[in-house]
Amino acid sequence: MHQLLNSNGATLVRTAALADWPLIEAFHRKCSEQALYRRWGRTQISRRDIERLLDHSRCWIALHATDGVVALASAGPLSREPGVFDLGLQVADAHQRRGIGLALARHAATRARSRGAHTLSVYAEASNLPILGLVRHFGHPTTLRHEGTHLDVRVPLHGTGAHCPAMPPPAPF
Repeated sequence: MHQLLNSNGATLVRTAALADWPLIEAFHRKCSEQALYRRWGRTQISRRDIERLLDHSRCWIALHATDGVVALASAGPLSREPGVFDLGLQVADAHQRRGIGLALARHAATRARSRGAHTLSVYAEASNLPILGLVRHFGHPTTLRHEGTHLDVRVPLHGTGAHCPAMPPPAPF
């Protein structure tokens, strides 16, 4: 487990497993339908969705001392492009804008880089301002490709996470 500090105290981050489904399901019940739709493209998330995510990527959950799971992040080669890892991120509505999403994204980027990724891809609706704003915080040039109402944002990973002193060095996947 790794400890992240945010504006609301300490949050522990650990690798997620299918055994965490009850915690993840409770977390999704704390998210608004709008937030779920922005992240997943629908408002109901099933155990099978999480199984598929775990099969194709590494996932982490952020655990708050009193609120349980407050965020879920994933990174993996979902697009099957060499060196490109896709980032998925969801933060409970009540815990947004506290630095948890950025810290988890940096955590995921560091782990992806340690597995050979050179680029992080974020595929989101163009109206998903929270994730697009988070990507800007990486401080690196990004490329944008419009695909209808969606954007594919690419972030080079060289140096990502260097500005996050609370983040520990990469652990093996």
